Order: sequence, then C-alpha cells, then structure tokens
Amino acid sequence: MKITKFGHCCLLLEVEGMRLLTDPGSFTTAQNVLKDVDAILITHEHADHYHLESLKQVIENNPQAAIITNGSVGKLLEAEEIVYTRVGDGEQANIGRVKIEGFGREHAPIYDTMGLVENAGYMIADKFYFPGDNFHNPGQPVDILALPVAGPWMKMSEAIDFAKEIKAR
Repeated sequence: MKITKFGHCCLLLEVEGMRLLTDPGSFTTAQNVLKDVDAILITHEHADHYHLESLKQVIENNPQAAIITNGSVGKLLEAEEIVYTRVGDGEQANIGRVKIEGFGREHAPIYDTMGLVENAGYMIADKFYFPGDNFHNPGQPVDILALPVAGPWMKMSEAIDFAKEIKAR
C-alpha cells in the first residue's frame, strides 16, 4: 500500500491496483488535479473533510470515480445530483478487489452538541483504518491507523490513548 498525504485528512491510497482518495476538504487543493482516482471516501460533512467545490473538481478529472460516504453526506450529494454509494456503520462496499467497511456513527463532540454530525470511519482492504473525526474502535485488527492528532474536538492524550487501544502495527 502506498499512501500520499495532500494535507490535513486528504490522503491518496494505492492498494490492489486501485487509487482511493479520502476526505477532499477545504484545507488543501492539491487533490483537485489528481487523475486516475477510482474512489473518493468522505467521512463526514464538515468542510475540512467535505468541500463541494474540491469534490466537483476531483469528479470532473475522474468521472469514473465511485463516491463512498455515509447517509448524511449522501443527502448533500443527492441535492447536487452526485451519485454515491452509502457505506455507514456496519455497511461495506467493494472497489475492485478492495473492501471498504464503515465503522462508527457520530462525530466526536466539539462542545455540547456543536459539530455533531454523522461520521463514518473506513477500514480499507482489511488493513488501513481511517476514522475521520472520532475515536471509534472498529473491533478488528488494524495494520495502519490514520490517527487524528489535531482538531477542536480532541485532546492529544485522547489520540495517544486511542493509538494504544488500537495497537496498529
């Protein structure tokens, strides 16, 4: 597996001959010029993870790309007439030979109910776990963890505890 980071939470994963892009958010535009992307995974609707203008540019350059997301982001995509495959908590889909499983239902709280939206973390190819903005344990072995380390919803001690709990290789 090859992993390229474009900034914040936007990663390009190359696995099993497939190219998967995670969370094309507003904190970077480097992803907007990518070609040959097979799938785009979106964990939740906050702008740093889902930026409609960036997503549209990625789709324009990759009209064949499947979009994988939860039901909440799916409703936003439907309003834009963008086709997607719903993968939320307990659901899965395949992109070629790559299995994608959804874990977790809620964004970690920022304060009280501020920022609470649906957040689906994704296990990719049974080895790479991308939790979005939560510390949901997928309950299965994780080889590589995309560990959240900064955000208004977390403390560094929580990230360290989550990494220790997951025990990724």
